[in-house]
Amino acid sequence: MMNTPIRSRFVGLALASLVLSLTACPGVVVDPSDPDAGTPPTNCDGGSSCPIDPGPGGRCGDGRKTGNEVCDDGNTASNDGCASNCGAVEPGYACENPGTACVWVGLCGDGKVEELEVCDDGNSSAGDGCSADCRTVEAGWNCPLSGGRCQAAKCGDLIIAGDEECEDGNTTEKDGCNKVCRLEDGYKCDTIGKPCTPTVCGDKIREGTEQCDDGNNDMGDGCSPLCVREPDCDREGVCKAVCGDGVILPGSGEACDDGNTRSNDGCSAECKLEPGFICTVIKSTPPNKVEIPFVFRDFRGWNHAANASLGLPKGHEDFENVNGDDKGIVGPLYSLLGSDGKPVYARSGPVGTTHGKEAFDQWYRDQPKEKNINKTVVKVLSLPRQSGGTYELDDGDFFELDGLGWVALGSNYERTTNNHNFSFTSEARYWFEYKETEVLSFRGDDDVFVYINGRLALDLGGVHGPQSGSITLKDVAGVNQLNLKKGRIYEAVVFQAERHTTGSNYKLTLSNFETTSTNCEATCGNGVVDKGEECDDKIFAGGYNQCARGCVWGPRCGDKIVQKDQGESCDDGNKTSGDGCSATCKIELN
Repeated sequence: MMNTPIRSRFVGLALASLVLSLTACPGVVVDPSDPDAGTPPTNCDGGSSCPIDPGPGGRCGDGRKTGNEVCDDGNTASNDGCASNCGAVEPGYACENPGTACVWVGLCGDGKVEELEVCDDGNSSAGDGCSADCRTVEAGWNCPLSGGRCQAAKCGDLIIAGDEECEDGNTTEKDGCNKVCRLEDGYKCDTIGKPCTPTVCGDKIREGTEQCDDGNNDMGDGCSPLCVREPDCDREGVCKAVCGDGVILPGSGEACDDGNTRSNDGCSAECKLEPGFICTVIKSTPPNKVEIPFVFRDFRGWNHAANASLGLPKGHEDFENVNGDDKGIVGPLYSLLGSDGKPVYARSGPVGTTHGKEAFDQWYRDQPKEKNINKTVVKVLSLPRQSGGTYELDDGDFFELDGLGWVALGSNYERTTNNHNFSFTSEARYWFEYKETEVLSFRGDDDVFVYINGRLALDLGGVHGPQSGSITLKDVAGVNQLNLKKGRIYEAVVFQAERHTTGSNYKLTLSNFETTSTNCEATCGNGVVDKGEECDDKIFAGGYNQCARGCVWGPRCGDKIVQKDQGESCDDGNKTSGDGCSATCKIELN
């Protein structure tokens, strides 16, 4: 019976010795729920666990700074600013008022992980992956061990972090939120964990990836029918810098312009370059194609057989009615566009193939739905780069509205002719920096009106077979007819009409028409560990000891965070043994 207390006392002393032996491994983060964890050993060589004389009546942890105490925050815990023996203020802290918690004021925010920090993203703000005191990696984030910008840990974890714009709970493509949780064009994702829904360009509500939404299908008014910003230029070629319009103006101060206002893609919402991307100027590296928005307006032909048989009113009197060449519909060369950016009818009444101002004004303007005059379709068409460096759209069967417009509504409105949907107009606009080398060539049927800087430069009006025309801007500008000045930004506009059910040709060639814009590609993912990256395996599985998104290592031994589910019982921020925490993040007992 006498042996039990002695054995208990011995065990108690042994445990106390073990606890003391685990106290002074500075920087070791221990899992407090681990029954084998404790505090590291000390030999009282002046370390933070060695006794400090608190003076008569004093005691470390009583909230009074007495004797040789340097601080006393009311406890004997370490890693909170005041050392466990009250003999030192721990790095990065200020302990000004005894009895109150010390304040982290030190190294957090310098972009380097030091001392007690587990992350440092270069600022002392929360909500960006690294907490305001650099002591915690926030949920859903992954931060570089050496310091730097934190990244999203995983797409599909229902936490929007880093460059993520949405979180629908999966990594499926073409559902509005892509595999890296970036919004896909034409979608909005308002609620985390819920399916994304389509946006409607033209409803006057800016949503999803839309840069603007003015509620109309007009071009040249600052917001395109694709809800993309347009350059803001006057007819003197003087433009205002508009970030996101895809044009870098000389002297604008824009470091880049990739045609959108989304950050984390290399060019920020303020048109500033972002780290982690290689951005090239497209002017010096011509793209393989130029993409131009087209606005099509579909009409029903005059006295179409389907109209009469169904008891519908006749279609538009300018379509499928009168044939023949008809120059001068919009006035002589160099006539100006109207204040709304549309051609101005130059006749006093029905003449040639047209039937008056009211009818003509409907060609390139949306009409009220209830009037059954036209239906609008917006598309983006590509002009592939040719061997000579020009860009060209050449289509001898230019039927972009087949299956669309009135025909899409069925025979109650209009049937096809020769399996095609005829009777439509198109409008295309393109901005360029004038260099005195531009040539615009066009072939089309029927009507074609080309405007440069708001002035009529080519007139192929009338209902006719394919006709061609070409404009060398320098020759025209030499007599100042188009009012162009080298180095300024101008607009080219092509209005076309298909008015007869025979054929449809469209050829647009742009030679030396250029603007300066930006194309950015992330360095992360190229398989090379570039500056600022910790890893790059192009896989980014993000598991334990694996490379994660943003080219940052995922959870790992050495990140100062105890990963208990991976068998870690400590993590002192390195993978070195012999310092109290082994190279595999196991407590070392001395």
